[in-house]
Amino acid sequence: MSTKIATTETQFHVLAVDDSIIDRKLIERLLKTSSYQVTAVESGVKALEFLGLLDDQYSNTNSNSNSPSTTRINNHHHVEVNLIITDYSMPAVTGYDLLRKIKESRLLKDIPVVIMSSENVPSRINSCLEQGAEEFFLKPVQLSDVNKLRPHLMRGKGKENKAFINKRKPTEECLSPDRIKNKIQ
Repeated sequence: MSTKIATTETQFHVLAVDDSIIDRKLIERLLKTSSYQVTAVESGVKALEFLGLLDDQYSNTNSNSNSPSTTRINNHHHVEVNLIITDYSMPAVTGYDLLRKIKESRLLKDIPVVIMSSENVPSRINSCLEQGAEEFFLKPVQLSDVNKLRPHLMRGKGKENKAFINKRKPTEECLSPDRIKNKIQ
């Protein structure tokens, strides 16, 4: 019994955001297999809502003021999120929009954000990395990709190390030859 409590205390919480149910279930399964606690949502708007960053521009399109989501927004500080992994291409609020909102937030800017996309567009990848994304994964996400998350989580715990987190290899070095070959076929 005490083992279970200890495991829960050290488990990292990941917010997974993807409008594709197949991709969302895949990333959720990979994260859970790697012992992460996962909250999966289907849109950037839902992610903003979960994080307490939903403003009037987005709330009018997705919910009304009497909905239960208002309570969740006010209580978002009770749920600690250690990492956010999001799809790039989503309706209304893209993964890039979500990244920008998080990095502009005084309270949430230190949460590592990872972007996923099925499209290998170097300018898009570089824009995300320049905006503060820790990683950019090409879909389908694999277990080897998920294994790259833990160092970001560990460094995110020590905020004094935050200045060193965004040191990345150029995009060309990040993509293995196998992943590039699979994307071309």
